[in-house]
Amino acid sequence: MKTINKKDAAYKTIGEVAKALGLVNKETGHLQTHTIRYWETQFKQIRPNIRAGKRRYYSVKDLKIIKYIKFLLKEKGLTISGVKKMLNDTESHHLDDYINLSVYKPGIKTTDVIREKIKNISKIINELKNLGNG
Repeated sequence: MKTINKKDAAYKTIGEVAKALGLVNKETGHLQTHTIRYWETQFKQIRPNIRAGKRRYYSVKDLKIIKYIKFLLKEKGLTISGVKKMLNDTESHHLDDYINLSVYKPGIKTTDVIREKIKNISKIINELKNLGNG
């Protein structure tokens, strides 16, 4: 049976969550806690415990949801409304079903986007080969 580390099960402060997500300003080194507070206003799924002094404490579940939201927004290019729809949809949880919720142009087919990316990758590979032969 796997034992749970107390540190992993404990609530995290907003600063600890920002650090865990890599939400750090590269120039100043400041944590971007404002991003998490904004996401709280947009996604009802994020519900930290707010204690004395308005300090926020996030559960392991909250942290998982925030990581997922960050992944969908930053890595998959979904919009805020797209992520909301995805999180509120209880029937489907496949990213392919939500391609139209992203920042991709709605008139472009997924296959066209993939073909274009493959074409660009092939071009880069050929350029690299030419550099090696030159």
